[in-house]
Amino acid sequence: MLPLKFSEISKSFANRFVLSSVSFDVKENEIFGFIGLNGQGKTTLIKIILDLLDQDEGEIEIFGISRVLPEARRRVCYLPEKFQPSIHSSGKEFLKFVLGFYGKKFDAEKARQICDNLDLRFEMLSQKISKYSKGMTQKLGLMAVFLSEADLVILDEPMSGLDPKARIALKRELIDYKNSGKTVFFSSHILSDMDEICDEIAVLNEAKIVFTGTPQAFKIKHQQDSLDKAFLKEIGVN
Repeated sequence: MLPLKFSEISKSFANRFVLSSVSFDVKENEIFGFIGLNGQGKTTLIKIILDLLDQDEGEIEIFGISRVLPEARRRVCYLPEKFQPSIHSSGKEFLKFVLGFYGKKFDAEKARQICDNLDLRFEMLSQKISKYSKGMTQKLGLMAVFLSEADLVILDEPMSGLDPKARIALKRELIDYKNSGKTVFFSSHILSDMDEICDEIAVLNEAKIVFTGTPQAFKIKHQQDSLDKAFLKEIGVN
């Protein structure tokens, strides 16, 4: 069963298409990267997946179930680009709140391990989120995702606010998550990260999907040695 299946998704705002007949599949047990310029419709598509926005045409299925049905999202965990938990809660309180949706209890040992993996001091979970830096807040959101053990995680710009050391730690954690039998779907403008960890990518340009396949195949298509250069070629920037 495909974790995500997009069939002819179209969406317009003020008579301008941001998504036009978008179709592609995300397979089980892979890291799938969604690439496109800022403001080109990546977040719009993610909102449609989560039933936060309606498409004009087309259909999205999550594990074979229409995305409009609540049961479709029970196996999904989502982290938005602008992650803003209540600053009045402690990190641990926030994690317990999120895990409640998945019928899970807070496991201190698992939390400590993920803290170590993401380079976040475990003791900070007892502190109010108001004391967290932007990077620490982002790591807390990522912790909630990994502790949920959801079959499909959807991340919108997960590297946002992370320094290079934390980005390396996150890439390692995403690979481990995939290796545990899960599926990761994420958008990012840091294409070098996608080049390193993605099994497949989809490239959005001018409202249409212009490529789906492996990062290596995309580089070969444009005869470039990096995903950044290949993407620039694809969108016509020399």
